[in-house]
Amino acid sequence: MKELLKVYENKEPEIVFHWNDPETEAEGWTVINSLRGGAAGGGTRMREGLDKNEVLSLAKTMEVKFTVSGPAIGGAKSGINFDPKDPRKKGVLERWYKAVSPLLKSYYGTGGDLNVDEIHEVIPITEDCGVWHPQEGVFNGHFRPTEADKINRIGQLRQGVIKVLENTDYSPDISRKYTVADMITGFGVAEAVNQYYQIYGGDIKGKKAIVQGFGNVGSAAAYYLSQMGAKVVGIIDRAGGLINEDGFSFEEIKNLFLNKEGNTLNANELIPFEEINQKIWNLDAEIFAPCAASRLVTREQISNLIDKKLEVISCGANVPFADKEIFFGPIMEFIDERVSLIPDFISNCGMARVFAYFMERRVQMTDEAIFNDTSMTIKNAIQNTFNNNSDKTNISKTAFEVALKQLV
Repeated sequence: MKELLKVYENKEPEIVFHWNDPETEAEGWTVINSLRGGAAGGGTRMREGLDKNEVLSLAKTMEVKFTVSGPAIGGAKSGINFDPKDPRKKGVLERWYKAVSPLLKSYYGTGGDLNVDEIHEVIPITEDCGVWHPQEGVFNGHFRPTEADKINRIGQLRQGVIKVLENTDYSPDISRKYTVADMITGFGVAEAVNQYYQIYGGDIKGKKAIVQGFGNVGSAAAYYLSQMGAKVVGIIDRAGGLINEDGFSFEEIKNLFLNKEGNTLNANELIPFEEINQKIWNLDAEIFAPCAASRLVTREQISNLIDKKLEVISCGANVPFADKEIFFGPIMEFIDERVSLIPDFISNCGMARVFAYFMERRVQMTDEAIFNDTSMTIKNAIQNTFNNNSDKTNISKTAFEVALKQLV
């Protein structure tokens, strides 16, 4: 696996598009790792301090993810080095998408990512640039549909991603109009844990869980884990966190979800970050879902959880461990050899799978069909890993081997 990984990591990306904003200090990159299958896909993120190497590593991660989620295309990513809280953000995005629109028309598909909203920013701004849909390049480069078929499938994709959830099994509150895009990634993180226990043995019900991050992914993961019967005992977010060693009830987790402020945990009894960051890593929990930013979790933190009774980790963040390596660094290897570690390209593939699902011909548009499709995709990936290695350790190593054999 390490030899395959070394070859894959060291291969230069096929296309690097570099942009300097003429009106601000913003700088951006689109990295297309390869045009496998004639196209490439990956979202657009914005943060201060972002650089080309971050975009490159994420593009390679996306290519591995597509081996699970489909379609069989190359990985890509866009990143803009700019403060997303700056009032000039909208203008930066408008000029960025205008510059990158020829790629989006031809062979590159994008979407929302960190600090860039799919529904309110990516879709309307790319439309104004003459792009039918942010995934149009994937249609043109990979699927090569007829004009009529392209119109139908783009319509399906456009409706599906922003579809308001109507089923109370999937929406915390149908009156709040949560969409598929709001909930599907966090659902996948929780469903990966559920499928892990079904395939490797055990039951999610009654298991104690810790969730890191309470943004779009972490809050939804906590909600669905609790709905599935797990007991969330700790939540850590950037401003602080909460602990209940007996486990919060489903109603309590649901209320925390509904009461969050934007993408931030909001509660009267919030424990300050410094204090929660000392306490939470010493809790007894079988499940850990890192859903905050990349490369945050240290070896010491995860070692404490492993020394208690940790069984399984489901990664909501891309590369959540504080390794410098793009993929499989020493911390990740240390964890993989000791507990069941479901890698990010399986557990957080929900949104990529939704895009792939709606690109197919005439699919069902119900909540059940969409969420079941993501569930089956994750189940198949974990089952495939189990078929190659039935041990509860080295799951990530095995999953990477399965993926990389398709790419190298």
